[in-house]
Amino acid sequence: MSPLRSWFAIPRGSHFSLHNIPFGIISTPSSSTPRVAVAIGDHALDLEAFAAGNGFSALSTIQPSQSVFSQPTLNAFAALGRPVHSAVRKYIQSIFREDTPHPDVLKNNTELQQKALVALKDVRMHLPMQIGDYTDFYAGMNHAYNCGCLFRDPKNALQPNYKHMPVGYHGRASSVVVSGTPVRRPNGQILPNPAAEKKTPILSPCKKMDIELELGAFVCKGNKQGEPLSIDQAEESLFGIVLLNDWSARDVQAWEYVPLGPFNAKNFATSISPWVVLADALEPFRTEGMENDAEVLPYLKEKNPKSVFDIQLQVDLKTKTGESTTICKTSGRHLLWSFPQMMTHHTITGCPLQVGDLLGSGTISGTTASEYGSLLEQSQGGKNAIKLSGGAERYFLEDGDEITITGVCGSDEDALVGFGKVVGKIEPALEI
Repeated sequence: MSPLRSWFAIPRGSHFSLHNIPFGIISTPSSSTPRVAVAIGDHALDLEAFAAGNGFSALSTIQPSQSVFSQPTLNAFAALGRPVHSAVRKYIQSIFREDTPHPDVLKNNTELQQKALVALKDVRMHLPMQIGDYTDFYAGMNHAYNCGCLFRDPKNALQPNYKHMPVGYHGRASSVVVSGTPVRRPNGQILPNPAAEKKTPILSPCKKMDIELELGAFVCKGNKQGEPLSIDQAEESLFGIVLLNDWSARDVQAWEYVPLGPFNAKNFATSISPWVVLADALEPFRTEGMENDAEVLPYLKEKNPKSVFDIQLQVDLKTKTGESTTICKTSGRHLLWSFPQMMTHHTITGCPLQVGDLLGSGTISGTTASEYGSLLEQSQGGKNAIKLSGGAERYFLEDGDEITITGVCGSDEDALVGFGKVVGKIEPALEI
């Protein structure tokens, strides 16, 4: 893929090259009202200001719907459908191209540049979507196997249903937060002595605070109640993808999860990156996911075997002393199920998905400890210390620890399609 050249200065190595054009919600010191923007290099193009300055004069497709760029979420834009998303993205790319066919729109229009282009360091990012529902899946088979070995044994690590359906649970949409939002350590019921014959819980701050390295997908087209999405329709319902950290209280989870699964252990915070990378931008990075040796039912079979994305993922842990350590490097290819398969299975009962719904992939782990997307796996449930820079050790997260997840596609420094980052810092629990 040869790099697209731009008249606009885009730093080499930027996640937001001309090949990307991710969408998000910004506000600025001069205008505190959240509105739609795209990221380009180390700037945001304010699409409300761009539209007001006649920036979409050469794109008739969007002209009747330009009000979507003045909304405080991307829901209205997402609801226009993937053909419109594609047209808008390609148009913005053409506006920034070195050989732009529309030079007077922005390249030669310094007045509009001054109004619509804002340095990213000067913008505040907001949640990109109004999230009605959040469903967290468990599609990272290496993670599922590793956890199964910890909680059961290698022979029974994966449940019999695992390779036949995308397993998931309903999360808590109200606690999804944008990158940079502090995360308070939760209080909850835990067992001080899990080995004791009599199981007596106490109320305590979580002592086994963990991360889960995931991807999140947003829905742009729902389905009517009682009418499932086919696998082909589900593909058209995928708006875009963000990085996702599903914070987890492992000791709370261990006590509560039988028989109904995660509840308070997961409902206190889920962090996502602010820029939504459109499905179209990820097309060149399609790849095959993990091999499934089970016979999948017809409704889940995809025509294209390349149904996940080769996103290079990294997790860094910074202690309160400022020492930072890369604790995980892995890839988005380590998924057994794709997002369209998740959507298809989610709706097979007739459950209606809605625009703005968020789907989590489940923890993404490779096959070695340096590729594990949770501390639970890396420390083997708290048995083995994780070595950090400066001599520190961790089994689980401590107060003041900051987690940064980054993700990027490609290797050409002039043509990267990246997600930026999702950051969260642990604050002490409230005293109860």
